[in-house]
This record gives sequence, structure tokens and C-alpha cells, in this order.
Amino acid sequence: MLQALVNIFKIKDLRSKIMFTIGMLVIYRIGFWIPVPGIDQTALADFFQSQTTDGEGGAFGRIATFVSTFSGGNFGQSTIFGLGIMPYISAAIIFQLLGSAYEPLKKLKEEGPTGQQKIQEYTRYVTIGLCIVQSFAWLAFISQQGMVYSGLARSPLWWVMGIAAMTAGTTFLMWLGEQIDKYGIGNGVSLIITAGILSQMPTAFLWVVQNSPMYTLFPFNMIVDATAMQGDPQLSWMQVFLLFGAFFFVVAGAVVMTVAQRRIPIQQAKHTRGRRVFGGQRSFLPLRVNHGGVMPIIFASSLMIFPSVIFSWLSESASASRLASVVTDAQAPPPGFVESIATFMKDAFEMGAVPYVLLFIGMVYFFSYFWTTVQFNPEEMSKQLRDNGSFIPGLRPGPRTTEYLETVMERITYVGGGFLAIIAVIPMIVYAELNIDFIVANFLGGTGLLIVVSVGLDFIQRIEANLLMRNYSGFLGGDDRGGKGTRIRGPR
Repeated sequence: MLQALVNIFKIKDLRSKIMFTIGMLVIYRIGFWIPVPGIDQTALADFFQSQTTDGEGGAFGRIATFVSTFSGGNFGQSTIFGLGIMPYISAAIIFQLLGSAYEPLKKLKEEGPTGQQKIQEYTRYVTIGLCIVQSFAWLAFISQQGMVYSGLARSPLWWVMGIAAMTAGTTFLMWLGEQIDKYGIGNGVSLIITAGILSQMPTAFLWVVQNSPMYTLFPFNMIVDATAMQGDPQLSWMQVFLLFGAFFFVVAGAVVMTVAQRRIPIQQAKHTRGRRVFGGQRSFLPLRVNHGGVMPIIFASSLMIFPSVIFSWLSESASASRLASVVTDAQAPPPGFVESIATFMKDAFEMGAVPYVLLFIGMVYFFSYFWTTVQFNPEEMSKQLRDNGSFIPGLRPGPRTTEYLETVMERITYVGGGFLAIIAVIPMIVYAELNIDFIVANFLGGTGLLIVVSVGLDFIQRIEANLLMRNYSGFLGGDDRGGKGTRIRGPR
């Protein structure tokens, strides 16, 4: 690996791409700290901290944590990059879904690069619209909570300035991602999201140090003042080892499942031209086990926020109405039927509760099959095999091949959905049962971990391809003369 790192900087073109990518990510992190004028950042940080503290997390805290996990932004700091890249991702998902159901978009996709360029242009327009709506909703929320300096909340000029600043920030991030795709190593939007996720890792590690006996060891005793610690540490040595062991185990499992494939043998038909016979080669059709990627978890997490928020609001409203009717020094009446039901449903849909986990697993499976159905068309793939003169041994081209591909995809999607469900549920169980901060538990699974693993593998594969193209050894084996060795094989 050290030799591969040396080889990277020997190649001028590859070195320039990597340095350009790093420079764009540095610009992103600098802009992440530029605040929107007129907002009391101290009050906002205190409010966000109270919403995400263990045992006190409210509906807003769950929404903000979910959004900041995979958007590359952070609502805890109202900066020009506060919305992150999420509006652009939402617009891209909308057009991706419409592309398989809306006939004009279908025809546009079939036009090739010209159609894709047109769809990309529509995606940018929709991104601007989503930015305006989301920034207006966010500014309205913080103005109602009193986190805007007095006199500015009613100023139309401040509203225009705030919406324009946050919209311009997301637009700039979208432009940064496209520049990384064009001049950098590629996959720019995913790298921006990954940089936002990894920026939370020092905070998570520092929490583990502060709440475990690790703070007495060198060099941790230089980072954390042991005299400021009060009482016994929250985590024991066994819990610390279990936490780090689970992290490495889950990361290894995520790597394996991300690159896992079901390879279907493909036989190319033989063609006789004169005295020569062409074709007849044997190849494989790789089908990804985790074909849906992180999208099922994103969809399931988005929808699971709503019942939690709704039942919390109903329970709090019913309790406030009951206590408001109490006369001074009078005993409060017992909770009514509506309040009891709302409180029960609120507790049932708390993160880590059994009904919440079971429903979440069911939704992950549902969206795994749904996203696979949208992305994978066995009939179209069967037609492509037939048009290219290829077939699956033992199966006739046409409906029989389509049926076989559909059956295989259903089975491997079941395995992929189970993997996604396990990855998504692990941080919930750790958070609820071990009383560990959710920011720390989130590094054990969920959307953030899958994004980091997928983007990391893709980043290594891109560098590996550039090295092998110039007869340099990659990260895992081979010599500088292009010898054979172990290679990183990703999904195709």
C-alpha cells in the first residue's frame, strides 16, 4: 500500500486529480463555517444540543440528525451550506423515479448523452426550487423559536438575504461536485457527503474517551482533563472493546456486502463466417446483492420520522390541554383516552422500541424490492442479451430468461434487504440498550456507514484503475510491471 501511495504521486495526471479533489473538499469545509447573518448561533447551538441530548431528544432533533447524516450539511450551525447537498439528491431521486414511470422522460433517457444532459438541466432547476422552499421553512422555524436577532425576523430584506444565501450555498456545492467529476477523481457529490459524515468522527471518538477509562491513558489525558470528569465513567473497558470490535466487524461486513455479486454464466453464440468461427466465449452477468445501495434505508428513515413526530405532538398537546384546565392548587385529572393512546403510540415509536424496529425492518425490505424493481428490468436485460447473441446456458432467450433473472433478483434482494436491516438496526439497539450517544452509535451502521464504505471503495477503485492503466501496482498486490495479483473487485 505504501508503494501504491508513492506511485500515485509519480503520475502527474493522477496527482493533479487527487490534489484538485482535496482542494475542493477543503473549500467545502471552509464554507461550512460561514454563518447566515442575523441568526443567533449560540442560541441555535444550545437548542440543537438540547434536542439531541440522550433522553431529551425531540422530534426536531431526530429530523436534524437524519438530515445531517447524509446531506453533508448541519442544522446545528445555520451556515450558507446548512442545507447541504440534500436538495440536489432529492431532485435527482425524483427524476430517477419519474424516468421509469413517466413516458416523456423515458424517451428522453433513450436519446443517450443528449437526453441525459437535458435531464441534468431539469434536475438543477428543481434543486433551486427545493432550496428556496427548504430554506424558507428553516428560517421560519428558527424565527418562531426566537433564534433570530430582534428586528430582523420581520424584515423582508433579511428573508430574501437568508433564502438567497442558503440557496446559493447548495448551488455552489452542486457546482463543486460537478467540478470534481470533471477535473478531479470523480463521484463528487458522494465525496462531499462522505466528508460531512467523517467530520463527525472526532466528536464521536472524543465522546468515547470522555465517557470511558481511556481518558486516564496517554495521550488521551492530554486531550481530556481528568479532573473535570465527575463520577465514574459511563462506559467500562468491556463496553469500549465491544464498541470498537463491533465497529470493525460491521465495517468489514459492509465492505463484503457492498461488493458481493451473484454471477450468472453467459454464453455467447457462435457465428460461422466462411471457414472461421467467431464468438462462443463464456462470461458472467454480475448482479449486485445489495442492488438498492443506501436508498431503502433513506426512504425508510424518512417515513419513520413522521409517526414519531405526529404521536409526540399529539401526546404533548393532549397533556398541555389537560394541565391547562387545572385550577390553582387543584389535583390534575388523570390522562384521558386520547392522551393515553397518544402516549402509548409515542413510546412505541421511539427509536429502539420493538414496534419501531419491526416496522422499520419491514419498510427496509419493502423499499429494497421497490428500488430494485425501479432500477432492474429483467425483460429489458433479456432483450439485450438476445440482441447481442448471448444466452444463459440451459435457458431459451426470451420469457424463460426473463423469468429466471427475476427469480434470481428476488432471492438476492431478500439477502440484501436483510443486510440493510441489520446495518440500520444496530445503531438503534446500541443507542437504546447501552445508553450510548446516537452520534457514536451511528458509526456502527445506518446510512452514514454504507455511504462511507461505498464511496471509499469507489475512490480506491478509481485510483487503482489509473495505476494499472500506467502499469503501476495497485493497493492490493501486483508489481510495477503490471504483474498479476490481488485486485479490488467492485460492483460493475
